[in-house]
Amino acid sequence: MEVVREKWTDERLDDLNTRVDDGFRRVDAQFARVDERFAQVDARFAQVDERFAQMDGRLDSLQGEMSRGFAAMHRTMLQGFFALTSVMVAGFAAIVTQL
Repeated sequence: MEVVREKWTDERLDDLNTRVDDGFRRVDAQFARVDERFAQVDARFAQVDERFAQMDGRLDSLQGEMSRGFAAMHRTMLQGFFALTSVMVAGFAAIVTQL
């Protein structure tokens, strides 16, 4: 077991100073690696943002196509309704004139 010393000698203080400096160098190196990983993650987020922008454009295009399709279907249904109504009125008129 190590004996506890009452006094700090210059050599012991220098040794402690060296160990503390070494520890900070290791921590700085680890932070540098973490910074590199975050830089890679930022690049990936930029790619994801770009893909979302592309999808927004595609969805806007699809929404426009759907709106035009529903407008055409609405127009066709109205034309069919008026055609069917005209045929029914003509049929009722033909029946009434037969009586």
